[in-house]
Amino acid sequence: MTRVSLREVATGRLSRLVTRARSAVLVGRMGGRPAPLVEVAVLLLVILLFLRLHAAVGKDVATATANALALQSIERALHQDIELRANQWLTEHPALIQPAVYYYRLYYLVIIGVLVWVFVRHADVYIKVRRTLVAMVVLVLPVYWALPMSPPRFALPGVVDIIAEHDLLGSHASREIANGQNLSAMPSMHVGWSLWCAYAVWCALRASHPRWALLPWIFPLGMTAVVLITGNHYVLDIAGSVVLLAVSIAVVSAWGHLAERRRTGD
Repeated sequence: MTRVSLREVATGRLSRLVTRARSAVLVGRMGGRPAPLVEVAVLLLVILLFLRLHAAVGKDVATATANALALQSIERALHQDIELRANQWLTEHPALIQPAVYYYRLYYLVIIGVLVWVFVRHADVYIKVRRTLVAMVVLVLPVYWALPMSPPRFALPGVVDIIAEHDLLGSHASREIANGQNLSAMPSMHVGWSLWCAYAVWCALRASHPRWALLPWIFPLGMTAVVLITGNHYVLDIAGSVVLLAVSIAVVSAWGHLAERRRTGD
């Protein structure tokens, strides 16, 4: 075979590889994974819709404060009203304040990291955990709309707004009650997303590394402590986060079973 022919063959093969890769990235699947660019676009759309709708709900300060006072009464009856003591403990240990703020603010990096890691390394569970994440977004918005809730830093006398005092970005925006996100304490999505991260890693590792699969649950435990000591959430907000994840998992499971039955024609 001549040199020109070899060059043409190599060029043709390279062209076909580029075409296949471009097709997989844009519209196809790679190793059982969704198309990366399509997946990024869908997730960005979900995030933008969540942020827009989240900012539009929970603006009734009077109702949010009344709900917070009612929640505080329930916690006192259950002997779970630990938010003020937890917040005071942090103010008495100033060396821990900045680490708590970092934990609270930078957890978004963990969410992105978990999504990418599961997508690249554990395609077999990616669809399930991504659907669970989307289900949490869809299910939490009606709760925010129906049950606006002022966080302890606004509705509980004596609680110090740690994040506003020591924000990484130097912002005091968390003091602005007019911001709808500040009136949606129930459930805690900081804890909710952290629980999702642990669940996603657990799903990926439980078959091959069952012991390692338990370690990620430390992350939401740490977030639970952080949202309490910084005055951002109540104990019952955290319980609501657990319920949200459980319901989202159940919804995704039911949806999967229904889709399977439709495919099989049962």
